[in-house]
Amino acid sequence: MSLGNALRAERIKFTTLPSQWAAPLTSVVVTVGVTAAVNAVYGAKDHTPGEDPAGGIYYGLLFGHVALACLGILLIGQEFNTRMIGGSLTAVPRRDRLYGAKLALGAGLGLLVGLVSTAGSFLAVRETAGLDLSTPGLGRSFLAGVLYHPMMVLLCLGLTAMLGNFSAALGLLTPMVFLGTTWLTAVPGVREAAQFLPDRAGLYAMRTATEPGVHYGHWTALLIMALWTTAAVYGGLRAMRRYEGPGA
Repeated sequence: MSLGNALRAERIKFTTLPSQWAAPLTSVVVTVGVTAAVNAVYGAKDHTPGEDPAGGIYYGLLFGHVALACLGILLIGQEFNTRMIGGSLTAVPRRDRLYGAKLALGAGLGLLVGLVSTAGSFLAVRETAGLDLSTPGLGRSFLAGVLYHPMMVLLCLGLTAMLGNFSAALGLLTPMVFLGTTWLTAVPGVREAAQFLPDRAGLYAMRTATEPGVHYGHWTALLIMALWTTAAVYGGLRAMRRYEGPGA
């Protein structure tokens, strides 16, 4: 099976499984909805986001990126869970081709969600905060906000492939994305290392102001997350090539 046919098969799986297409939809709704709701209630009274506009624009992403993590997990983890990975390997014996099709679908979905969520969040706070893309640093922040989404999806997809277990990935990755890394940055002695975790670096890349105690710049932060994502994708490829589970 060619890569194009493998990608088409992955697209069919995605559109016919509610658990998969509900994840990106949830991410958009939660990200934009929470941002709009908070801005509607506090935007006219609380002007502190004006000190760093990204604080208001990406507030909803702190909740919406959990659904992004779930999307990356579901794109491959659900097949491990149901043991349908064997059927996929029968249809696409080239494991790197099957994995590549999943990566391509995940990247495309993540990019689409990133564009819609970031644009929607920006529009939700534009009027109250008086923002436009000419605001210093906001163009770079907007780009980082869009790219964060596909990188988060691919990161979780690659880590799930490495674990080879849906439940383990869901139980480990989603709590870490939601609260785990935030908690680690508050622990004395761990804070210095925790700021180099992928989601922490990715979120900092969206900031427009510098933050005391962070040992890198905004562009470097985006690079840090990209390196984590690349390592996870490569680790997932190695794991897929060595997979010896049911149907292999």
